[in-house]
Amino acid sequence: MRKVLKGKSPNLDIERSYWDAGYETVAGLDEVGKGAWAGPLTVVALVPNRNRRINGVRDSKMLKEEEREKLFDRIDRWSEDWSLGHASNEECDELGMSMAQRIAARRAIDGLVKRPDRLLLDGSWDFVDDGSSETIIRGDQISLSIAAASIMAKVTRDRIMKEADKLYPDYEFPKNKGYPSPNHRLALENKGATFFHRRTWAFMRNVPPIGAPYIKKIEAQRNIFEL
Repeated sequence: MRKVLKGKSPNLDIERSYWDAGYETVAGLDEVGKGAWAGPLTVVALVPNRNRRINGVRDSKMLKEEEREKLFDRIDRWSEDWSLGHASNEECDELGMSMAQRIAARRAIDGLVKRPDRLLLDGSWDFVDDGSSETIIRGDQISLSIAAASIMAKVTRDRIMKEADKLYPDYEFPKNKGYPSPNHRLALENKGATFFHRRTWAFMRNVPPIGAPYIKKIEAQRNIFEL
């Protein structure tokens, strides 16, 4: 393991506090893709294994791409259950980013075999908000279930962006994963936006009308539980 990662291992202390309090199923949730210009917003819900150890898991942002890829299958085998939910770029435009994150989280939770008794969320915003969740600042550095979820979400979404490169090779998606970069912006200016881009971002207003047109953002009025 790289020296910079030693001594920074998340653990199951928070999860155990809930197990000891009588909660049977605890899951960690994390998202990736919220600040991207293209691609989906992805949330993973992961139920950790309380009886087996796993080494090397860290906040996905601390790991190199090859390290995350190596951990993906290990986490898959170690976890009791995990599920992912996406909000497409079209849904991000239509619903707004906050609502898109809510619906992606609901899809991830609904994909689990059993509905968790307690949900641990990275950050300070409760994007589940149904009385079963706890927000944890820097949760992906503290909670093992959240850190593992962050890796599964990051690897899954990165793979989607690499596949998108086959359709849209001019945007360097394998490198930028849909996030801002000088070459990504240059491709938008020269080529226009694809149908994989989020079209309500303000800077998209000046992107040439090639591919997907600019969409004037309208605040979503729909309740996600009606979708």
